[in-house]
Amino acid sequence: MRFLKNFSMEMNKNKKIIVTHDSKFHTDDVFACATILLVLEKNNETFELFRTRDESIIKTGDYVFDIGGIYDESLNRFDHHQIGGAGKRENGIEYASFGLVWKKFGIILCESEDVVSKIDKKMAQPIDAIDNGIDIYTSVIKDVQPYGIDSIVSAFLPTWNEKENNKDEIFLEVVFLAKKILQREIIKAKQKESDKNILIDIYKKAEDKRIMILDQHYSGKDVFSDFPEPLYVIDQREDGDWMLTTVRKEKHSFVNRKDLPVAWAGLRNEELQKVTGVSDAVFCHRSLFLGVAKTKEGIMKLVELALNN
Repeated sequence: MRFLKNFSMEMNKNKKIIVTHDSKFHTDDVFACATILLVLEKNNETFELFRTRDESIIKTGDYVFDIGGIYDESLNRFDHHQIGGAGKRENGIEYASFGLVWKKFGIILCESEDVVSKIDKKMAQPIDAIDNGIDIYTSVIKDVQPYGIDSIVSAFLPTWNEKENNKDEIFLEVVFLAKKILQREIIKAKQKESDKNILIDIYKKAEDKRIMILDQHYSGKDVFSDFPEPLYVIDQREDGDWMLTTVRKEKHSFVNRKDLPVAWAGLRNEELQKVTGVSDAVFCHRSLFLGVAKTKEGIMKLVELALNN
């Protein structure tokens, strides 16, 4: 890989040429680049990266994003700054470079349209919205905003008086970070999609549908919010302890369908054991969504008490 200093037509023709704009970078071009690198890596292809605004160089790119004034995925041109933009989703969120690149190449990385859609909703849409000046957050506390991925990327941009100010090198550093994040989100989304059917089957087979007892620490337990009965989920932690967690009223809500008993809030070990009568009770979160015991027998006793509270 290399950054443009003195452009020459003697570039290595075996490498894919990636072109984006120079100077200040944003979260959408960082993640667009990360997506392309993952695709090239999957295809065992190497690349050279150029950050420039020189039209003669832009024309040579195998992949051009966030610059060039063209959106044409058949040509691997992914800009959204031209008059009229590059389209918008059904919900009104306009595409930026990450969303455009993800729309074409997400399926190569995810091998599942459902996973592609999940990553688009979780990552690409928020990033695209911010880049296009679309407000998708409503602050409920004055002067406090979410610290999201956009804030993390912006933190790497040097201030005006920093001597170390090579934005090209910093850009690549942030792209590699974004690549790792995107890889992990794809892995987790795939696992969540795989676990979904298992969890639905557990719900269907449960004798008491208020209690979901899991044999593994599955991801995607929020699927139980899709059904009316579940109140608590039981599974075993990596340290061997057993825990019960509350089912939320809605997937993206912090409101529990049924809190654990108020008298347990914040108690640990002997204090919790005294209040509950469960000899191996370990902990109850003060927000009443999590309880822990040493054994499955102990956690089942806590669940019974919680149900009857």
